[in-house]
Amino acid sequence: KIWTHEEGDVLSFKVEMQVKIPSHLAFSLLSDFTFRQQWDKHFLTCEVLQAVNEDEKIYYVTSPPMTGHKPRDFVILVSQRQPCKPSEPYIVAVKSVTLTSMPPSPEYCRSEILCAGFQIYSDSNSSCTVCYFNQVTSGVMPYLAANLTGSSKSIEDTALECMKFLE
Repeated sequence: KIWTHEEGDVLSFKVEMQVKIPSHLAFSLLSDFTFRQQWDKHFLTCEVLQAVNEDEKIYYVTSPPMTGHKPRDFVILVSQRQPCKPSEPYIVAVKSVTLTSMPPSPEYCRSEILCAGFQIYSDSNSSCTVCYFNQVTSGVMPYLAANLTGSSKSIEDTALECMKFLE
């Protein structure tokens, strides 16, 4: 299932996926962003720049160029949290950060992730519900242009690839 909400120049969307693996395994796979290239075609490269602590890492991500645009790059902080109670979800939160050791490069268009991530709810011992959230600014819109015209093919394809990867 896919939901969208547009306000000003920000598009928010939520994708909900039912996956046939335990929630702790989905959390482990989705919180390590170096796996993301295996299922998300928007991730060309992904490297850990800094392990802030056990639950937080800073990654450098590059995305392939879209027609008429330079390739994009991102410096993101990925925070992971385990549930405090069984009814609560696992959380993987993502947002862009500035790192003096990674200034913008002329070959890339530095882009920003305002707020994104996953919530992973346990449905049973062998299945879970994965919710992906993203708030997208006009800087990332070229990647979602098809979705804004009413076709959710790109988001849907990425969600299907994510499900295949997890299962």
